[in-house]
Amino acid sequence: MARRESNNSHQYEGTHSRFEDEPIDEATESSNLEDPMCEADESTIGQDKAFDHSMCEPDDSDDVERPLDLDDSVIGSDKTSADYYFDSYSHFGIHEEMLKDVVRTKTYQNVIYKNKFLFKDKVVLDVGAGTGILSLFCAKAGAKHVYAVECSHMADMAKEIVAANGFSEVITVMKGKVEEIVLPVAQVDIIISEWMGYFLLFENMLNTVLYARDKWLVKDGIVLPDKASLYLTAIEDAEYKEDKIEFWNSVYGFDMSCIKKQAMMEPLVDTVDQNQIVTNCQLLKTMDISKMAPGDASFTAPFKLVASRDDYIHALVAYFDVSFTNCHKLTGFSTGPRSRATHWKQTVLYLEDVLTICEGETIVGSMTVAQNKKNPRDVDIMVKYSFNGQRCQVSRTQYYKMR
Repeated sequence: MARRESNNSHQYEGTHSRFEDEPIDEATESSNLEDPMCEADESTIGQDKAFDHSMCEPDDSDDVERPLDLDDSVIGSDKTSADYYFDSYSHFGIHEEMLKDVVRTKTYQNVIYKNKFLFKDKVVLDVGAGTGILSLFCAKAGAKHVYAVECSHMADMAKEIVAANGFSEVITVMKGKVEEIVLPVAQVDIIISEWMGYFLLFENMLNTVLYARDKWLVKDGIVLPDKASLYLTAIEDAEYKEDKIEFWNSVYGFDMSCIKKQAMMEPLVDTVDQNQIVTNCQLLKTMDISKMAPGDASFTAPFKLVASRDDYIHALVAYFDVSFTNCHKLTGFSTGPRSRATHWKQTVLYLEDVLTICEGETIVGSMTVAQNKKNPRDVDIMVKYSFNGQRCQVSRTQYYKMR
């Protein structure tokens, strides 16, 4: 199984919408979605509830359910991403990676340039502006004024970038936290942000967008993007699991297996080959950014994964889609393994068990996602799963923490 090198450097640093693909070239690309093989129950489209209710010698001692708070069980839990979050965005390398993510940046560019009627003479708030690229797109599309809010030191560079491109009269860069700044206007017409993190919710910038929405967005104003969906599938991944997890069993002849449990609890952000996918893809959660409450980002969703072939399953894989539904044509992108790669890659959650599964057999379970109690930018995940196949039976609860 071939994988590109894992990049954990930045933390780690409704339905499955069928977006209309556009040609991939330097001027136009607003979607990386190909014909998806993911399934959703149409009766639950757009709902916040997930919908589908439906080796092996497991260690019973691991099946005791615990509260979804891993702070005492993970080495180094006193250090969290909050310690590094804003400082990390001061480094240009992170912004270079995001700007060079053509799927991400071209989608935003096309949403703005191809829907200038949304931005003409409007006041825009750019939450987490970074280099100011989205603000520049909005200004060029005819926005009356853009307030670009950035908490890291990159705000100083953004001011220079705005001036160098002749938009100082249209774009005001404001350095500080959205929750602490004072805008010179009472309301804005549009809020735009690229808030998504690994696993969609890591770093929890979503709550900052919701805060800005509730404080400044005019009635019937627009949030871009306005929909985000989280999906789950299962993969065969024997070679990489051996390299990343089983490695600790014998390190130069020494038993370091105590680290193995910690390694299992840390989801891996990496690119998954679509040929590794063994099951269908399950919609876990769709969030409507224009309407949701901050607490809606914590949830429990059931899943049912059906094998499409005989194989082994070593891990679950999560990914997300985002969409811009206010455009004249539905636009968005996917971070799934069947779509063009993005810097978000996918999130791999290794299972303690190796499941021997036959075509048509199902893994059923639930995933609970919650903000970490000590640091809301971290994400705690609990997965319960059971499998009763011809060759393998297992029932287990596993805990993961993105930090």
